[in-house]
Amino acid sequence: MAQKHNLAAIAAHADIHAEPPALRAPHVVDRTFELPRGLYVAMVGCYLTFLATTALAFAHAELIIPMAIFAFFIIAGFGLPTVWTKMAPDAPKKAMSWARFQRDGITALTGHNTAGAATVQVLILPALIVVWGLAVVTIAALVR
Repeated sequence: MAQKHNLAAIAAHADIHAEPPALRAPHVVDRTFELPRGLYVAMVGCYLTFLATTALAFAHAELIIPMAIFAFFIIAGFGLPTVWTKMAPDAPKKAMSWARFQRDGITALTGHNTAGAATVQVLILPALIVVWGLAVVTIAALVR
C-alpha cells in the first residue's frame, strides 16, 4: 500500500550531500550469450531444415508467404542478437571459442556442464523438431 509522505518526513530521512557521491565504475554488460557460435548456427540450421522439409513436402502457392515469414523470424531471432553482441567491440568479454568450450564446458544454474552435455541440452529441442517434421512428412506421404 502506498503512503503519502510530507516534505518534512522525507527531509528527516534523506541523505543530503554538498557534492554528488563519487561515480561508480561503469557497468560492464556481457553480450556473449556464453556459448560458441557453432551451437547457434546448428540451432538455426535445425529450424530452417524443419521449415524446408515441411515447405517442400506440402508445397503450395498459398504457403509461400507464411514460410517466408517463418524463415524471416528464425533468421531475425538469431541475427538480431548477433548484431547486438557486436555493438560494443571494445567489450572485455568475447564469445567463447569452440576449443575453450570443449576444454572448460560451461557453468549453468544446475552446476557445471561438459561441452557434450551442454551441446545435448542446447540442441535436443531443435533436433526433435526436425525429427517431428520428418515424421509428419512421412505420415502425410503414407496417407496420400
